[in-house]
Amino acid sequence: MTRWMTAALVVLFVPVAAHAQHQPYGGLQERSVKALSDEQIADLRAGRGMGLALAAELNGYPGPVHVLELADPLALSALQRQRMTELFEAMRTEATALGERLIVAETGLDRQFSTRAVTEASLVEGVQVIAMVQAALRSAHLKYHLATVEVLTPEQVARYAELRGYAGGATGLHKHR
Repeated sequence: MTRWMTAALVVLFVPVAAHAQHQPYGGLQERSVKALSDEQIADLRAGRGMGLALAAELNGYPGPVHVLELADPLALSALQRQRMTELFEAMRTEATALGERLIVAETGLDRQFSTRAVTEASLVEGVQVIAMVQAALRSAHLKYHLATVEVLTPEQVARYAELRGYAGGATGLHKHR
C-alpha cells in the first residue's frame, strides 16, 4: 500500500513541480519595479543594510545599528552611545538617499523595457547608473562599519562577535583607536 501511495503522490506532484520550473518568475510581472521586491524597496527607503556590509560584519567590523541594539551588554559609555547614534543617523541618511536613487534608476530601466523604448545605448547607460548607485550604497554601509570599530575597544568588538554568534571569527585583525 505504501508503494501505491508513493506512486500516486509522484503522479500528482511531478507535473506541478515541472510546471513551476517553467514559471520561475510567475507573478513578478505585477511588481511596480520588476527588479525589486516590495521588501527590497522598503529596505532601500529605510536605509537598511540588506547584507551589503557582510564583508565588514563577518570580519570583525560591527555596524552602528547592531552596536546600538547591544549597547547594554557591550557596556557602551555615554560618549560611545552618542557617537554610535551619530554614525547610525549619518548612515541612514546617506543610505536612504542612495536607496531612492537606486529605485529611480531601476524604475527608469524598467520603464524603458515596458515602453519598448530601450536601445543598446540606453541599456548600457541605465545599467551603468544602477551599478554606480549600488556601489555607492554598499560603500556607504561598509564605511560606517569601519568608523564604528574605531569607537569601540577591542574587548567590545570581541564581545560583539560573541553576542552576534561570530565567536571564533576574524576579530582583532584591525587597528582600534
